[in-house]
Parts: sequence; C-alpha cells; structure tokens
Amino acid sequence: MAGSGGRAGVGASLALAVGSAVVWGLAHIWVGRRLAGALLLGIELILAAGVTTAALTAGPALLALAVQPVWLWAFALAALLLATATVAVIIRSYLLVRPESLTTTAQLLSATAIGLLCAVVIAPMAYAARLAYVSQTVVTSVFAKSATPVPVDPWNGRERINILLIGADAAANRVGIRTDSMTVASVDTRTGDTVLFGLPRNLEDVPMPPGPARERFPDGFQGEPPYSPGLLNEVYQYAEDHPEIMPRTPRNHRGPSLLKRTVSGILGIEVTNYAMVDMWGFVEIVDAMGGVRVRIKEPIVYGRQNEGLIEAGRRKLSGEEALWYGRSRTFSDDYVRMGRQKCLMNAVAKQADPVTVLRSFERLAAAAVNAVSTDIPREMLPALVDLAGKVKNAEIRSLQFVPPLINTGYPDYDLIKREAAAALAKPPARPSSSATPGASAAARAAGPAEDGPEVPGGVTGARAGVSTVTLDTVCG
Repeated sequence: MAGSGGRAGVGASLALAVGSAVVWGLAHIWVGRRLAGALLLGIELILAAGVTTAALTAGPALLALAVQPVWLWAFALAALLLATATVAVIIRSYLLVRPESLTTTAQLLSATAIGLLCAVVIAPMAYAARLAYVSQTVVTSVFAKSATPVPVDPWNGRERINILLIGADAAANRVGIRTDSMTVASVDTRTGDTVLFGLPRNLEDVPMPPGPARERFPDGFQGEPPYSPGLLNEVYQYAEDHPEIMPRTPRNHRGPSLLKRTVSGILGIEVTNYAMVDMWGFVEIVDAMGGVRVRIKEPIVYGRQNEGLIEAGRRKLSGEEALWYGRSRTFSDDYVRMGRQKCLMNAVAKQADPVTVLRSFERLAAAAVNAVSTDIPREMLPALVDLAGKVKNAEIRSLQFVPPLINTGYPDYDLIKREAAAALAKPPARPSSSATPGASAAARAAGPAEDGPEVPGGVTGARAGVSTVTLDTVCG
C-alpha cells in the first residue's frame, strides 16, 4: 500500500531496499515518513552535487590532495563513513517496509539478500578506502618529510626544476651500486616544456664539485685504480664508501648528494633533486602494469648467457624483457642502450594510464616502495602533480651527450655546458619537412639510433636537433 504507511510484500520490500541504496529516503517516503525521506534524499543530493562539482572543476586540486597523507587518511575515513551510512539506510529502509509476519525461511532468505546488498554497497567504498591507505603508505615510505619548511612557491622562483633520474644496477655478483642510467629532466615550471639530458655512464675525468671531492680529484674523478676505471657511474658508490669526501652527510645520502653536485657541474645547471629506480625493481613495476609496448628496430639479444632474443617490431615486453631492452649491449654499445632507455621511460610514462594504474595499483605500489628512492620532499608533491599535468601536454625533447657530439674518453665539458644552455633556451619554430642536413645529424645526438633513423653526419646542428627531435618522433 504505497504512500499510506503500509508494508509491502517480500519482493517489493527487497526492491524498495535496493532502491533506497540508490535513492536515500525512498522507502521512508513509501511508508509515509515524508520528512525523514526528504531529509535523507537532500543529504544524498548534497553529497552527490559536491562530488560531481569537485570531479568536474577541481581535478588538479583533487590530484594534489591525493598525494598528501592527511587528506588520504581523510578520504579513507570519508569512504568508510559513507559506506556505513548507506548500509544503515538500507537496513532501516527494509525494516520499515518488510512484511510484519514472515516464515523462518522467508526471514532467512530476505536477511541474506539484504546482507548481500550491503556487501555490494560496501565493497567499492572499502576498496576506495584501501587504495587511500596504500597511497598513504607509498607517500610516507618513498618521500621523506622535509627538514625545512617548503615555501609557498615550491620552485623558489626558479623557472626550471632539474631532477636527476637514475637507473641503479645492483647485483649479487657486484659490490655496491652502479648508476648505469643517468638522465636529467629539466622542466619549465610554467609550461611543462621538458628537456632530457642523457649522460653516458663512461664519462671520464669528470670534474668534481668544490670541497673535499675536488681536493682529492683536482684533475677529475679517477676512482680507485687499478680496481676501477674512474667513470661517472662510479661516483655514487665512491661517495658512499668514502664518507670523508661528504662530511656531515648520512649514509645512503652521500652517493646521491655527490652525484647531483657532480652532474650539476657537468651540465652547468643546478640539479635540485633525484629519483632512483633499482633496475630489478623496475621489472616488478613493468610486470605490475601488464607489460610495456615499444617499437624495436633490430633484434635484441638478452640474458646473462645471451639465451634470449627480442624480435624486431612493435612488441609488448614483460618486466624482464624490458629490463634487458634497456640494458643489453650485445651487438650494440652504451650509446644505443641510452637511447633505448629514453624510449622505455617514454613508453612506461605514456602507458601508465589511470585504468592500468587502478587495475594493478597495489602491485605497483609495492614495487614502487621496494624499487624507488628519492630526496623529493612529500610537501612538494602537490606542486609536482600540477607540473606533471603540464608536462603531459608539453613537448619532451632529448639531448644525449654521446659520440660524435662528445668523446667520452676525452670529454669537452665546456661544450656540454654550451649545448645544455642552448637546449634550454627558447626553442625555435618547428622546421618544415625539408629539414637541413644539420638537423638530421642532430637526430643521432638527440635520440637513439636503435629506435630511430641513424643518419651520418657531424655535430653541427646538434643544437637545432634538440629543438626538433622529440621522443615520440625518435621512438615511434
């Protein structure tokens, strides 16, 4: 008997309970409790309007909140409270409309149905709360709290932020960490325009920053001969093993601190932060994504005993295959490998879409905690999230300091600084299809020969190439 305070049959009462889960107050209005029903409906409409408005108008702001532990806890609590409130509405609604007399079997079946309905309602909200908790764990585990207050302008007036991206190669048969992949991402804080500077692992006689490191190596880094050749990829571990050259710097911070200062001197720019990914942890990240798709121009041999082969073509690589795609030097060299690493970074960034991330969120989170280390303070994350949105819609260009632009055995560090400065200058207009031979030669310096056209030529035009060759163009 609708709207007159009467009770419905078993089927109708269950239908009203289901309807009340979607439209709060429906059952109350059915039985004549219009004021209570209107109040419940009003609360639901206010909540729905608030969530919809926030989703449509405050996307970047919501993402910024999603990397702040306090707000993640608040979101988890809100999801649980909403689940509790909805369950209370469902149960109360059913109690209002169920028949007054039911057989024991009918009571059991209807109670089971209501319990299942409550479980269906709770599940997504509980999962949302779980995601918020896992996110909070990742943020607090990977990103340390800043020792000093972060200013209102997190970039401190800088037009660009320069972050050193490190691929760390640690293994059971090797002592310490070798930073075999080193890329500086220089990002315009206003536009998101990004230039990637690739530094080869085998740069020699690297100038050291002022202080104890330069006093020990006044003519450039020499390592510990005859046990090591003195290459750039040894600086990190050397600092960890020799605390006297990084006084008042704790363990596990000496390596990245000295490497940042060293790379700053090489490029002539201030590298403020670093992010390091363990290459074996990278395997877990790619596997959690379900693989990564890249274009391979030439077959790549992989494995410690050269037991595998990645065929040419557009392939979806597993984590281990992706690792060897970025590491293999069989029938190639360090410089081709550097190019592949840039393409791999580009592919992972583009394919880590929201659906992929959500589907494998907990595996990705666990892999990130185990594989990633950084000195980026968590207080800077909201600003970085906002900047990442700009980067996604901006052009990413690449300049690799490899032959023929640079002779890694006898590097011209003044040339490196000049080319880095030129790359960061305002890029010229994109040329027409009738590109100059110089710009074609620059593609070799800007992108990988493995995944892009290898064109012979000198280093003239390297500067032009930086402004015209993007990762999408080179990697395909």
